[in-house]
Amino acid sequence: MTQTNITSVSHTVLPEDRWRKHGHKGGVLWFTGLSGSGKSTLAMALEAALFARGFEVFVLDGDNLRYGLNADLGFSDADRHENIRRAGEVAALFAKSGVLVLTAFISPFKADRTRVRDIVGDGFHEIHLDPGLAACEARDPKGLYKKARAGEIAAFTGISSPYEAPENPELAIDTDSQTIKQSLAQLVAYAERAFDISDAE
Repeated sequence: MTQTNITSVSHTVLPEDRWRKHGHKGGVLWFTGLSGSGKSTLAMALEAALFARGFEVFVLDGDNLRYGLNADLGFSDADRHENIRRAGEVAALFAKSGVLVLTAFISPFKADRTRVRDIVGDGFHEIHLDPGLAACEARDPKGLYKKARAGEIAAFTGISSPYEAPENPELAIDTDSQTIKQSLAQLVAYAERAFDISDAE
């Protein structure tokens, strides 16, 4: 429903002021990939690593949001679109506050990720974790692929529902050929470079 009786309120604290206080730019590292590709594992590991380096950083995990903010949503295409829209809006608010947000959502549809990029703006960085379907299914940490193959889960991404892989992500990581330690090192280096405040001074 479109609201006509609301007015946007501007902040008096500038983004650059927040960056200087935190020592880095705010923004979003949007992890996307199939179930089992390593999104939550690497996002949580990266959060700890960057926090230890002094970053204001927070992970928005897909499963966690479905326990709270998105508890009313199912897994129809319409609900998946709304799930990502809400997550994108929350991530954008965190980023505007100067926080580096790490998100872990399958986010299978290109249009949804493009929409979030538009919401966040220049601070959006798409990170594609791609070990390949075979590797994800072999890992199957939650037993979801097994259930999907048995027909117990309808419209499961990668099996009975499409995953539209990013064409030009800011960073792509093959989490099958690399160890978690190697992937984490690559992510830390990318984050430190992408959110460096020195070029904003």
